[in-house]
Amino acid sequence: MKTERDLLLELFQAAVTAADPAICLPPHLPDLIVGNAQNHTLGRTLGRTVVLGAGKAAASMAKAVEDTWSDRNITGLVATRYGHAVPTNYIEVVQAAHPVPDAAGQAAAARMLAMAENLSADDLLVVLISGGGSSLLTLPSAGLSLADKQAVNQALLRSGAPIDQMNVVRKHLSAIKGGGLAAAAAPARVVSLLISDVPGDDPSIIASGPTVADPSTFSQARQILTRYDIAPPEAVRLHLERGEVETPKPGAAAFARCETVLVATPAQSIAAAATKAQAAGYDVVLLGDDLEGEARELGSAHGELALATQKQGRRVALLSGGETTVTVRGNGRGGRNVEYLAGLALSLGGARGISAIACDTDGIDGTEDNAGAVVLPDSLARAAAEGLDPGTLLAKNDAYRLFQVLGDLVISGPTLTNVNDFRAILIDAR
Repeated sequence: MKTERDLLLELFQAAVTAADPAICLPPHLPDLIVGNAQNHTLGRTLGRTVVLGAGKAAASMAKAVEDTWSDRNITGLVATRYGHAVPTNYIEVVQAAHPVPDAAGQAAAARMLAMAENLSADDLLVVLISGGGSSLLTLPSAGLSLADKQAVNQALLRSGAPIDQMNVVRKHLSAIKGGGLAAAAAPARVVSLLISDVPGDDPSIIASGPTVADPSTFSQARQILTRYDIAPPEAVRLHLERGEVETPKPGAAAFARCETVLVATPAQSIAAAATKAQAAGYDVVLLGDDLEGEARELGSAHGELALATQKQGRRVALLSGGETTVTVRGNGRGGRNVEYLAGLALSLGGARGISAIACDTDGIDGTEDNAGAVVLPDSLARAAAEGLDPGTLLAKNDAYRLFQVLGDLVISGPTLTNVNDFRAILIDAR
């Protein structure tokens, strides 16, 4: 007999499958790749076709391109997170660090920029972008070092800053992000295929927008560091104060031959999960695919909503996505999804008939080995039996331990895609 836990895992898998590059990418490829003129026809080129990319889905996207390319006349390079590579034949895959960048990512980004600069007006550049690309495309601006970028990145990750603000800073410390790759490739035609992992699906935020115009400024980057009380390395401080070379802005000539296509979004994945929940007999309530805020606070708010919904006497599935944040104050283990669930469990107080899942669709919650976890009606009782205090663990940012001891972590391994977090709360009034 299928349990609520079984259904929660099926909903998560449905969301991941909807964003599988092998499924979502081919229908959006240019007609010279798939021979389908009705899907984003971009015309034919007499020059070379080069594929570049970065993100947790970069390797699987590269394989999807290879599997549907008609003449195999392609070359390229993509960077993905360690453990997220897949075998390819024509497009080289480099693995690098995420979320804090390393030398491997820097070297790959430098090679990509050089490859783009070597293109002509007859060439086509296909750029495969997915979440995680900001860390993997690390190429410091002139005068900055990898260590400078690492220090700022670590501070931003601990600050609780939302992804859009983090990426404003990252773009203004980079020679390739914030439209830098497109500027290097001009006058070649540039077609960017994106899997979105950010609230609102703004291409300028996804992987810090290497091929799209950047509306943000050096001044905004400085303000963000001040807002989150981040004291950057001296070289970074001077670079942001001088603001000598701004990122290319909307309307710049560099983007005259650039096109951007979203091939997968959080909304599409949530819709796939909604279909499965409805088939299981649940009324679906969509809370949004772009929810942000402190993870534990959102979990608490969703717990209150679930309790109120249960009083209506219906079987309801509350579905949501987005990217919450965690302000790190302790030295425990755990990402935003387990923090959300710990906050949810405390809010529910062991209520019967309510179960939930929260997982990152890339299979990695923060920097841990789990995608997320599940909360069941007896989670708090089992925690007490193990001598665990969820509130104390949450205060230490140690929610991973809570769900590890309970045996309720969801460990999927890398999914090779990324449309951000997926959350589902199943409510049975019976």
